Amino acid sequence: MGFRETLSLLVLLLAYLGLALGGLPGYRMNRAGVALVGASLLVLLEALDLEEAWRALDASTLVFLFGVMVLNAQLAYAGFFGLVTAGLLRLARTPLALLALLTFGAGGLSALFLNDTMALLLTPLVLQVARGLGLNPVPYLLALMGAVNTGSLMTPTGNPQNIVVASLSGLSYLEFLGALWPVGLLGLALQVLLLALLYPEVRSLKPLPPLPPLRYRLHRGLLGKGLLVASGLLLAFLLGYPMAQGALVAAGLLLFTRRLRSERFFMRVDWELLVMFGGLFVLTEGVRRLGLAEALLPLAQSPLGLLLAATLLSLLVSNVPAVLLLAPLVHEPKDWLLLAGGSTLAGNLTLLASVANLIVAEGAKREGVRVGFAEHLRFGLPLTLFLLGLLYALL
Repeated sequence: MGFRETLSLLVLLLAYLGLALGGLPGYRMNRAGVALVGASLLVLLEALDLEEAWRALDASTLVFLFGVMVLNAQLAYAGFFGLVTAGLLRLARTPLALLALLTFGAGGLSALFLNDTMALLLTPLVLQVARGLGLNPVPYLLALMGAVNTGSLMTPTGNPQNIVVASLSGLSYLEFLGALWPVGLLGLALQVLLLALLYPEVRSLKPLPPLPPLRYRLHRGLLGKGLLVASGLLLAFLLGYPMAQGALVAAGLLLFTRRLRSERFFMRVDWELLVMFGGLFVLTEGVRRLGLAEALLPLAQSPLGLLLAATLLSLLVSNVPAVLLLAPLVHEPKDWLLLAGGSTLAGNLTLLASVANLIVAEGAKREGVRVGFAEHLRFGLPLTLFLLGLLYALL
């Protein structure tokens, strides 16, 4: 290996270390910054030129993700998520019913929309409800963490790693949903059971006092258009229309409006996530060119090995980088689904294993509620092990 190849290898190692830690110690860079700097250094070292780096980007994944973000922005401004959450929680008559409705409601929303978005929007609502009813918020925050991760498993639109898998594998929306919905629904039911065992107060069947009114704004005009476009997009997915094209058309229809400035949509788009994806595609191409992906071949020789590799790599370098590293080794539809499942379910294992977990934990911390690492682990460990076993058995 020559001098430039050695330096390129060092860049990749530091980049994946930064992705694992959420940044490099001593430097003010987040994961997006680490991915972009790593990609630029690979170009500088001529591991690949700028045109090759451009070709490494997967346009379908980036467009799909952008379109879903614009749709989420429309529905968030319209008050859709607050309306749905309030409607579900009003049905709760006991602490146990509240836990179940929150779990299945947040899981269902995360299956249709991005899980990180649901974590961001629902955390303040959960805290507001728990405090208004005089309940311990921790088990309900844990329910939200588990629900947005497990629920997002079921569809290609549920989380960023599923978007990558759907784009690279060519699996249709129905193929994805048909294979993974049993794992998602059983996982949601299991987490309700686990939390009821861990927290005796949520097992209570004592009637709750009237739910305090939730604070959210409802814009009926925006809501009507958002629901119409979302319904059309879902129908297009079910009929087999290319998902990236469908998401781009939906974004265009939503941006063509007299009600909301385009800047408002773009403020809600997670540009850092898109930049991170772009950098990761280039880093992955660098891994391929240096032949480093071959080191992962022994891990992915069998379905069980692939599932374990996806889970362990997701814990080490985060789920999207893990999927991109393992993607060149995957060919069969069931293996793609194992890759999506392992990378997603790994997010339930620890408090630090999922961005959605951190969003909920940080949102709660700002309101004076702490969810500890050990407290999450005693819930996340059995949930993750059971669901990984179930996923492997079903696929």
